[in-house]
Amino acid sequence: MYKRPLYKKVIQRLEGTNPFIQVLAGPRQIGKTTLAHQARQALSLPSHYASADGSLLRDTAWIEAEWEKGRILAQRSEGPFGALLILDEIQKIPNWSDTVKKLWDEDVATGLNLKVMILGSSSLLIQTGLGESLAGRCELIPIAHWSFSECQEAFGLTLEQYIYFGGYPAAAILIQDEERWARYIVDSLIETSISRDVMLMTRVYKPALLRRIFEIGCHYTGHVLSYQKMLGQLQDAGNVATLAHYLELLSGVGLVTGLQKFSPDFLRQKASSPKLQVLNTALTSAQHHLSFGNTKKNQTRWEKLVESTIGAHLMNSIVGTNMEVFYWKEGTNVVDFIIRKDENLTVIEVNNTQKGKNARGLEVFIQKFQPTKTIFVGEGGISVEEFLRSSPDSWM
Repeated sequence: MYKRPLYKKVIQRLEGTNPFIQVLAGPRQIGKTTLAHQARQALSLPSHYASADGSLLRDTAWIEAEWEKGRILAQRSEGPFGALLILDEIQKIPNWSDTVKKLWDEDVATGLNLKVMILGSSSLLIQTGLGESLAGRCELIPIAHWSFSECQEAFGLTLEQYIYFGGYPAAAILIQDEERWARYIVDSLIETSISRDVMLMTRVYKPALLRRIFEIGCHYTGHVLSYQKMLGQLQDAGNVATLAHYLELLSGVGLVTGLQKFSPDFLRQKASSPKLQVLNTALTSAQHHLSFGNTKKNQTRWEKLVESTIGAHLMNSIVGTNMEVFYWKEGTNVVDFIIRKDENLTVIEVNNTQKGKNARGLEVFIQKFQPTKTIFVGEGGISVEEFLRSSPDSWM
């Protein structure tokens, strides 16, 4: 079975005497559970796996019961490295972090060598728990969507297939039946992420509004839309603060995010209109109702999908790093993507027939901000395939 590059990192964190809980957080259906089971097999430790993702409502008593099973294995273990406990979909348990903190501190006090791995589908909710109760006790391993290189190596996807079908591993085997593939994306990924990873975990006063924001994010991916303009698209209109919060929730479960406009002024940056960006192009292709073949023939549609693929690759590649991704716009002058790491700026421009050779936006940005590096992707620059195979280090 294919092992993602993160596999080695997980193994290294669990080997030996590690004084931290390991937390794997990322979108639904990207292989977190598979990764945990691969690590479990590789370590050859006595281990116990349990998931809170079931039909029964769980509470903190469930955590305590499963934790006790792990403790028994650790107490019985004759090896020097104890046992391993894996708790999946932990964010579904109310007040989970307080209970985990209590149990972990008890084991530290008694010297019990029980390694603990926690998995969750909502990075936002997991990080909230870590900050509230588990500071200094956990190491977060953020898990992003699959890259083109991973999908090609594991499933043999071509570049064009990856651009259209995206990078969900469980859906890759369905792409020869496009209708079945689309239903899987909509029913098993989109609906489940919204109804179970957002609405059940967070108080959402306007669920219809949340869904419409997701639909707008998919339809207008790559576009800069002010919150006021989004309000004009919505029948169940809330306020700007509600829209921004719901977009943050959708980003937290790996669906749609909003890039901020680059500005040296932090307050202006935070107040900017978002550039909408899907984090996996499957989310927009599955809802567009245009087949793979017909999408390739539609040049405008295909070029927007390519740009969305590049944006998703940027956002997923910086997960777990100290890099940030922005866009820039001033009047009619636009720059597609800006990456910031420390004081260094890298500009990434996606060339296509719609933009032609107009580089005015880039010229203005260079004069104002003097970026360290400029990368052109597409015609006249590096190929889309080469860029999708590249790592964040090469961009800086």
